[in-house]
Amino acid sequence: MSIMRKQNSDKEKLGLKELIAIGVGGMVGGGIFSVLGLSVELSGHAAPIAFSLGAVIALLTGLSYSRLGLCFRDDGGSFTYLEHAFKGKNIAGIGGWLLLTGYIGTLALYAFTFGVYGTAMLGGEAVFHHVLESFILLLFLGVNLYGVQAAGETEDVIVMIKVIILGLFAAAGLVFMDPEHIFPLLNKGIDGVLMGAALIFVAYEGFELIPNAVNEMKNPERDLSRGIVWAIIITAFIYFVVSLVAVGNLTPEDITKYKEYALAVAAKPFLGQAGFTLIGLGALLSTASAINATLFGTARLGMIMAREKDLPRAFSHRERTKDIPYISLIFITVVTLVFVNTTDLTIISSFASSTFLLTFVSINAAAIRLRDRIGINPLIPLVGLFLSGASWLVLFVYLWQTNFKALSWIGGFYLAVMAAELMFSQRRLIFKKV
Repeated sequence: MSIMRKQNSDKEKLGLKELIAIGVGGMVGGGIFSVLGLSVELSGHAAPIAFSLGAVIALLTGLSYSRLGLCFRDDGGSFTYLEHAFKGKNIAGIGGWLLLTGYIGTLALYAFTFGVYGTAMLGGEAVFHHVLESFILLLFLGVNLYGVQAAGETEDVIVMIKVIILGLFAAAGLVFMDPEHIFPLLNKGIDGVLMGAALIFVAYEGFELIPNAVNEMKNPERDLSRGIVWAIIITAFIYFVVSLVAVGNLTPEDITKYKEYALAVAAKPFLGQAGFTLIGLGALLSTASAINATLFGTARLGMIMAREKDLPRAFSHRERTKDIPYISLIFITVVTLVFVNTTDLTIISSFASSTFLLTFVSINAAAIRLRDRIGINPLIPLVGLFLSGASWLVLFVYLWQTNFKALSWIGGFYLAVMAAELMFSQRRLIFKKV
């Protein structure tokens, strides 16, 4: 296997275009199809500004990721950087657990989106979306346990289809926008913009996949940071235009009523039922692809962390005849099934956004601590840390005031993460073996 991989990597190294595709594909996933309604509901006419604020945080943190990725060329990504930055090994362990739970949050978001769009298109009862979201998770659990991997070419095609569908939506929708739906710009105030940006930050999760491929790049010194920056800029532009079109074609009543699949409803005024169906199919295709890729990558991340003693050893157990971390796969899927079937879109999105904001806080903190070693201007990670930390506080205050149930879910997950590390990991501080 390693010889084959070496031969393939010699022939097919990743260039700048491939890196941008990885980043855009990772970010423009199933999330945008569902969190758009949340953003418009909170930010109002200024939803495009909310998405732009998220892009600024992602750009600053992306530069930290690029310098850390060049210095520590490891597939472990974020948790590897934390290991090098902080002496307390439990910090890296908690960071590893947080990263896993963050990906569980994105899996839940993708599954939820698949379920609500499928239900809207098929016209089933409201409870039917639970059947669909559970089905798609179990389907790709079976696919991954069996060992079938989606070909890279197929993933590239899916990314292209997503971008084309959103591009068609944006191009047609710009012509039919109603100016009365756009002005006044700050109709829900600056607070609404900040809360909207914090709640949907999960839409920018995905660019951190680029540093993980540093060992597969033709020229990482030249292309790594450029790939991250261009991927975020392109994604931010797509989000800006798509959210602008949605705001210009949706009434407040539509947003409230169809919040979970607002993007498809926004296509109706100018593309009719065909537009609704097109966006719906794009959402189903996008989320299915994202679930497969995220489940595959997250399970193997858990396996790597277990080998490094950042997670319990059981996560590294593999099926005897195949290189499949079956315990990791089953654990992640079961937790996601429970989470997605017992919560709603606001809880799922706020949990995933909160977790990745905290992850970005820790990555920027790691870049500050290692600034001399990685050769970065400390002002970049310092501003990134401040903005991501401030966004997390905004999200915390918003949930405290409006949705204590969501805050309780998030707090419960984080307490479970800390307990798992401090009590049950291989480096536990409590219940240590004598």
